[in-house]
Order: sequence, then structure tokens, then C-alpha cells
Amino acid sequence: MKLDILAIGAHPDDVELGCSATLAKEIARGKKVGILDLTRGELGTRGSAEIRDAEAAKAAELLGVSFRENLGFKDGFFVNDELHQMEVIKMIRKYQPEIVLCNAVQDRHIDHGKGSSLASDACFLSGLRRIQTTFEGIDQKAWRPRLVYHYIQWENIKPDFVVDVTGFIDKKIEAVMAYTSQFYDPNSKEPVSPISSQNFLESISYRARDLGRLIGTDYAEGYTVERFVAVDNLDQLI
Repeated sequence: MKLDILAIGAHPDDVELGCSATLAKEIARGKKVGILDLTRGELGTRGSAEIRDAEAAKAAELLGVSFRENLGFKDGFFVNDELHQMEVIKMIRKYQPEIVLCNAVQDRHIDHGKGSSLASDACFLSGLRRIQTTFEGIDQKAWRPRLVYHYIQWENIKPDFVVDVTGFIDKKIEAVMAYTSQFYDPNSKEPVSPISSQNFLESISYRARDLGRLIGTDYAEGYTVERFVAVDNLDQLI
């Protein structure tokens, strides 16, 4: 299966929190979208790896993505080295995405910055034909995504560009709330975490609303880039 967009997250729910309204919009436009989780989030304060597996599957179904896979890297301890890069390269070559969306370049959680650099480096290395990979007994061809963008997570990083996601914020919230073990529930007996507060849950909408305000729409999601964003004509800018 060839993808238009591959969204990569260090943990299940990273993609939902960072860019799921954008994904929902692209899917509505007929784009093929997949999600790749690097870990199962087993070190999370709330829930368990098994619970998050089920929640991730539900969120993927709600979004309508073409596939979701998990590489099972060690939560909190994976690193950006050859071993981990090669596993990500295999996925990039398997699905040949044109665009990759990945973790914030820096963030409160150490896995987010590591996941960002790991995904970015793997995207570059995947295009080198002398790096040989085999997946399920088949030799893979080199493939490099055209574009790599980084979504924004906990930190209020200034975006390089934003995507108008008006009409898709409800789908984002629905996908986020598929992770019932992780987010605000006044009746939960689970320990409190930085993302389990009502304030955090509300921040998903008000951040998107504030970015939308800045571009004259209702809601938007922001991204940072590794290279300049180019346009053919001035009138392509909204």
C-alpha cells in the first residue's frame, strides 16, 4: 500500500493530539493516511500497554486511516541509533509516503524530541540506495518522502505554517477521547498526570482556535519545517 501521508508518534495518542484534525481533513479529501507508533506507551502514568493498544485501534478506526502499526520500541528508552533507524526505514520503504508528519522537535517529554529526530533521520536515510533492507523476505527499494513536517505538542512552539482544520476539530476530539484511560474523567480512580486535567483537555480546542484566529478561520493546527516551504505563486497563500 502506497500512502500519501504517514504520521509517526513516539506514543499512542501523540498523533491524535498533534495532527489528527489535519489527517481527518486529508482523508476526507481522498488521501491515504497511515499511523506508525514507535512505542506502546507502557510507562504512562495511567492505563496499560494493553489498554492503549485497544484505544489506539479505536482512534484509528474513528479517523479512518488506512493502517496503524506499532514498532514496539521501549518507551522512555529508545534512542536514535542505527538499530531503531533501520526499523523505521523499513516502514517508510514499505508504505512510500509522500509526506511524513512526526513529533515536535522539542517538548516536555523526552521521547518526543527523540522520536522527532529518529523519524527525520530515518526519512533521509531511507532514500540512500546503498542502505539495504528486507521486509517479509522482500528486498526493499530506496524511498525518501518529499516533505517532513513536525506537529506541535506540549510546548507552545511557534509554527512555520498552519493548516485550516475548521470542520474537523470534533473528529480530533473524538479520536483523542478514544484514549479514555489517559484524559480527563472526573470519575477516574487513576493517578493524576499532566495530560489528565480538564485544563489540558480544553487546551486542545483553545490552541486550535487561537491558531485559527491568527489566520482568520475557526480552527487550525501548526507545524514546523526542516526546509523552507515553497510556493509557485504568491496567490497560493491563504
